[in-house]
Amino acid sequence: MAASTLLFVGDVSLDLTMAVSHVPQPDEKVHADRTVEGPGGVVANAAAAAAASGAAVRLSVRLGNDTASEVLLAGLRAAGLAVEVEHGDSSVYRVVVLIEPHGEKRLMLDPNPTLFPTLDAIERLSLDGVSHVHTALYGPAAPRLVERCREADVPWSLDLEPATFKDGFDTIAPLVAGASVVFVNERSARAIGDGFERILLRTGAKSVVHTMGAEGARYGSEVDTFTVAPPSGLAVIDTTGAGDCLAGWFVAGVAAGLPPQENLRRAVVAASLSCGRLGGQMSFPDRAAVLSLLQIVESAA
Repeated sequence: MAASTLLFVGDVSLDLTMAVSHVPQPDEKVHADRTVEGPGGVVANAAAAAAASGAAVRLSVRLGNDTASEVLLAGLRAAGLAVEVEHGDSSVYRVVVLIEPHGEKRLMLDPNPTLFPTLDAIERLSLDGVSHVHTALYGPAAPRLVERCREADVPWSLDLEPATFKDGFDTIAPLVAGASVVFVNERSARAIGDGFERILLRTGAKSVVHTMGAEGARYGSEVDTFTVAPPSGLAVIDTTGAGDCLAGWFVAGVAAGLPPQENLRRAVVAASLSCGRLGGQMSFPDRAAVLSLLQIVESAA
């Protein structure tokens, strides 16, 4: 593997996305206007976005023993990912996404053991030639992955989903200490509490990226703080995976040595473009589309 290889470890799901006129009332049947099905998951989405940016990406996931797992694996490989699979005995993790006319999503999840590789799979992972590891802290094997990164002196980043610290931020604080980047959305920020950015930096995170939906994203570190707004005038069809798209692009930029402000501008543009199509990974833009729009935005500034 080349020294620039990025390793993503974590969840993958089969997402059924349905665009509807409204959320059904009790006993009401609502017909979907459009429907798409494909790979999803916080970490798998970020991996696909990083690959779309041009990075070399490995993805380590746990799949089930059902037909849906075979469909997922084919979709992930088609996205340009070098997938390393551990197979379990259960069905794959499934998500139903309802998209309302304004583009916001409502998710129904059927989580199962395929959310994160087992401890044995984490121990077998090769970190040779890996320049950065990105994960979400699902499952009991996640702490060992962070420990292995520390032992090998490989930078790591975390996507802090609220479900990964239901018993309070203190339960994951030791894993945040030393992280290159910590990504938080609005729900995660509220779960951590007032002054969440300062809390994360004081805990030992080297930088924090706060994804703020239509308001863009904010970067914070001990030496720099700034906010990047999204481009104006873009259609919002489906916000599914936009934050994951941003994380994948930003992680790839970190590994490539991009300055934080330039890196976040590219990541915000990528996330904004991803909202213009239905579905998660299938909506992620490639490098040419992002750089083209970024050039237009900068020319107009």
